[in-house]
Amino acid sequence: MKNAIALTDDIYWIGVNDFETDLFESIWPLPEGVSYNAYLIRDQKNVILDTVKKGYMPQLLEKIQSVVPATESIDYLVINHMEPDHSGSINALRRLYPDMQIVCNSRTVEFLRGYYGIDSGMRVIGDGEQLELGTHTLEFHLTPMVHWPETMMTFETRTGTLFSMDAFGGFGALRGGIFDDEVDLDERENETLRYYANIVAKYSPMVQRALKKLSALDIRAIAPTHGTVFRTDPGYIIDRYDRWSRQQTEPGVVIAYASMYGHTQTMAEAVARSLAVQGIKQIRLHNLSRSHLSYVLRDVWRYQGLILASSAYNTKPSPFMESLLSILDNDKLKNRLIGIIGTYSWSGGGVSAMREFAEKSDNELLEPVVESKFAPDHEDLEACHRLGGALASRLL
Repeated sequence: MKNAIALTDDIYWIGVNDFETDLFESIWPLPEGVSYNAYLIRDQKNVILDTVKKGYMPQLLEKIQSVVPATESIDYLVINHMEPDHSGSINALRRLYPDMQIVCNSRTVEFLRGYYGIDSGMRVIGDGEQLELGTHTLEFHLTPMVHWPETMMTFETRTGTLFSMDAFGGFGALRGGIFDDEVDLDERENETLRYYANIVAKYSPMVQRALKKLSALDIRAIAPTHGTVFRTDPGYIIDRYDRWSRQQTEPGVVIAYASMYGHTQTMAEAVARSLAVQGIKQIRLHNLSRSHLSYVLRDVWRYQGLILASSAYNTKPSPFMESLLSILDNDKLKNRLIGIIGTYSWSGGGVSAMREFAEKSDNELLEPVVESKFAPDHEDLEACHRLGGALASRLL
């Protein structure tokens, strides 16, 4: 995808694919890569909306110059979000287009100065303010903490295109298909939900606030800074962000277990078998020593049932379980049915810590809570079966 790709007659995708970065934000795995989407509007005033990660500037420039000849200028650069995967090419663009004005909100100014030493050439706009380009008009809507304090969205009023920064985005490079009518959305949804669960979930109340704010707009296309561009059915991704940010779930169960010598795993498998016998088909069994938390969080955000299982480790749960609990607490997980099982040999502490998490959260703790000393015996496994049955009956 060497050249710019038209979204409409004069709005272009000028993004790039990154197949080289292994970890997004140096945390989250990218087995399918990621796209950095930037956009260009060709008009009396030429505008670029967001840039790409530093190092991908040559590909960005190639696409820009496939639409705007080198003899012409770029008049404005709109910055919706300052995270470096979108702002990393700002200084390079300023050197190429020295008269280009940076359009941003007041919160962005500090980030421009702090990241790139930029303190001039800015046009600072307010919430709801408009910018006339010729035949196009840009309207700016501030959406703070979705998911940084300076984030905003830009609405092009003639075509109804919402340039939504990280909101409505997803992991996964664009494999030929840029637009929603060119890809299998069901297949891509796993990476879109994983992106939401990993990056945006903590800010779900702010997502709800933004959705209410944007509901008055006639949105006919959504152009995020990662993933698929929704030119045919923007309601598809709006609906999912609405459900995910309200923590609406599907009937299914995540069993997240941390087992040192297999005893906790045996209990986890007993719960899984009980669920299956009772008719639950969506069961996700995650060994926390093997499954990256990125994928565990995706599944937790999708399903209503959650079984937490851990052996005790130095008077606490396994460090892997502690990491999961910390993130779920930080994300303010709610509306789940939680079951707890675990093992200990001499100190305990694993089950009690998981129980404390469940009881102080806005979730429902199911009985029985099952804790086995040493290896689980027949009674312990029967209790695990009862827990699976209790959860299944609630889900069904």
